[in-house]
Amino acid sequence: MDLPELRAFFALSPFMQDLGVQPTAVAPGSVTAEMCVAPRLLQHTAQVHAGVMATLADHSMGAAAQTLAPAGHWAITAELKTSQLRPGKGDKLVCEAVVIKAGRTLSFTEAQVFALQGEQRTLVMKASATMALVEPRNGS
Repeated sequence: MDLPELRAFFALSPFMQDLGVQPTAVAPGSVTAEMCVAPRLLQHTAQVHAGVMATLADHSMGAAAQTLAPAGHWAITAELKTSQLRPGKGDKLVCEAVVIKAGRTLSFTEAQVFALQGEQRTLVMKASATMALVEPRNGS
């Protein structure tokens, strides 16, 4: 999968489009994606809502797994764990996701989410996920 194909893959998800998530790099088993922080993504404490960061990590890990998935299969989340390490404060979020182990039916992935404020890059979340590799059913 190359970057234009990955961008097309992200475009299939209306939620990613709504959040403004854009993939910026791809290699087999690895995806980097980013998004600008907007006021509507903040919680009452003026930091990015943890659900937004978890969503960025989840979709990026799924895309990393998709780069290694067998033809005709989709990588879908079977299990997701996140650890918020610091408040998500900055102008932009960047997620780096990798496949730790690709299998025939499951792939194990990890991600790190960074908040960028000017030149400052701060690790704000770590995540891991198990992705199931499934064949689409009719209409899905």
